[in-house]
Amino acid sequence: MNIPESNRPRIVIVGGGFGGLHLAKSLRNERFQVVMLDQNNYHTFQPLLYQVATAGLEPDSIAYPIRKIFKNQEHFFFRMAEVLEVFPEKKYVHTNIGTITYDYLVLATGTTTNFFGMDDIAKHAMTMKSISEALDLRSFILQHFEQALLTSSKEEQEALMSFAIVGGGPTGVELAGALAELKKHILPADYPDLDIRRMNIHLIEMADELLPPMADESSEKAFTYLEELGVTIWIKQAVKSYDGHKVSFQSGKELKAKTMIWAAGVKGNYLKGIAADAEEKGRYKVNRFSQIEEHEGIYAIGDIALMRTDDFPDGLPMLAPVANQQGTFLGKNILRIEKKEEPKPFEYKDLGVMATVGRNKAVVEIGKVKFQGLFAWFVWMFVHLVSLVGFRNKVVTFFNWSYNYLNFDRGVRLIIRKFERHKL
Repeated sequence: MNIPESNRPRIVIVGGGFGGLHLAKSLRNERFQVVMLDQNNYHTFQPLLYQVATAGLEPDSIAYPIRKIFKNQEHFFFRMAEVLEVFPEKKYVHTNIGTITYDYLVLATGTTTNFFGMDDIAKHAMTMKSISEALDLRSFILQHFEQALLTSSKEEQEALMSFAIVGGGPTGVELAGALAELKKHILPADYPDLDIRRMNIHLIEMADELLPPMADESSEKAFTYLEELGVTIWIKQAVKSYDGHKVSFQSGKELKAKTMIWAAGVKGNYLKGIAADAEEKGRYKVNRFSQIEEHEGIYAIGDIALMRTDDFPDGLPMLAPVANQQGTFLGKNILRIEKKEEPKPFEYKDLGVMATVGRNKAVVEIGKVKFQGLFAWFVWMFVHLVSLVGFRNKVVTFFNWSYNYLNFDRGVRLIIRKFERHKL
């Protein structure tokens, strides 16, 4: 890997997401050598992936080079690598570009899509966990409208213009709202030869409400907003299978749609070498110090970590603020350990949850305060803007949002690279 040997304690961070970045930043100017490993050389702002998929933003608006983030941080090294296995006893990590030893190992590997063993859905459904997947989805959507122009069959046109989104959490709700706005404001002008009224957007949720982590008031308001936008919502409906043409429910109902977008579940990006006993509910069990208890010197933060507290007995939520706080706090604890001081238990400061449904429509919960509508939408935009990494990304995203808002337009409806799904 060509990492210089050093008499400084070496911290290896696997993953350049929110948790990994905040951990590395917290160690700036401290006496550590920090090595970050990630398969991509950029950080992705995942909460806005759906806007890349629906032509609202270009990928470089939500991605930022990792090396540029830490360009002024001494004793920081980044390597683009895939971690293949961890060897806790010998304290080294094996990757596709070589091996590296560590004094502290921090897993911030995030999550991947969980299909719950349904192979047909894994084969035919679209996912949206990375920039490349979001770009594939954008191309897939636009290609279907191009194909719809070429068929005279109304039934085939309707199937090509039908979208089934599985999962009524924030990702599914925001994606459904974005597609509904495309239908309302953008696509009729782009495709005047098509009857866009035949476009159907279905949001499918197995639970009895949308946005399960949020209060009933927010859930009901999101439901109302989506129905006003023309989204068909299926509550208490579990998907059984999908063959690329129709969605089959466990209830026996069927739904024709050429596009299924799976936003119904995630699981941790596990690494070989970590004890199987450490895994629970698709995450690594950690104590209040973020340590994987089965392994001394190995920690997990962010979405991959299952940390239980009195307020969150089932584990802290998979949210960016959790990862941010855990990363910063772990950096301070590692510093305490090096100073022979007792580490402190992590305390999560709940900054609230929010979701946008569309233009002037959002739901926000901050503590016991709940509000919806235009003000909530502005709060959502402000929080996401200030959370983006890099001044340029903030400016470009703000400009795009302002342009889209004033002109009822989205300027990146381009099929840059064609996407081909598995042959059906």
